[in-house]
Amino acid sequence: MMDEGRIQAVFDDGLFVLKLSGDVRLTLCATLDQQVQRVAAVDGLESVIIDLREATNIDSTALGFLAKLALAVRDRLILPAQVVAAHPDVMTMLKVMGFDEVASVVDASQLAEAEQAELDSSGCDDATAEVPVEGGAEASASQEQALRGRILEAHRLLMCLNGHNRLQFQPLIELLESEEQRQPH
Repeated sequence: MMDEGRIQAVFDDGLFVLKLSGDVRLTLCATLDQQVQRVAAVDGLESVIIDLREATNIDSTALGFLAKLALAVRDRLILPAQVVAAHPDVMTMLKVMGFDEVASVVDASQLAEAEQAELDSSGCDDATAEVPVEGGAEASASQEQALRGRILEAHRLLMCLNGHNRLQFQPLIELLESEEQRQPH
């Protein structure tokens, strides 16, 4: 059984750390989107680290929102956002999706012990850093429409990263767009 996904976030002295752990799926995307908007608006931002060292899986929708975060802060930072991952499947997803186009992707095993310790002491393990996840089990029509919109947004962003993603996600985009047009507004 997969470990349910969790999001933790902390902003301290110009550094924003977003830590994702477990099985990170589209159910976390409303919360991820809130974090993107929060970080994009924060004053004094100097660097962003997306810590995926404890993530065992990450789906394409969640990756799309991480790309959105990296793109939202790109013009405000001297160095691109840094994504640190440890799990081989997560590293593969980041590479295949072309994540290095929007962020600096780092294999956690390549980090020096001091860098690992610094990341561990970022404060993301404090209970106060836990980000409440939006949404429940029952989805209303408006929630379904919002989710469909988020999935569309995430995959459109991924399509812009490389040709492989464009080929992979074009059918999904077309399907979701046709469903969206059929929905009463």
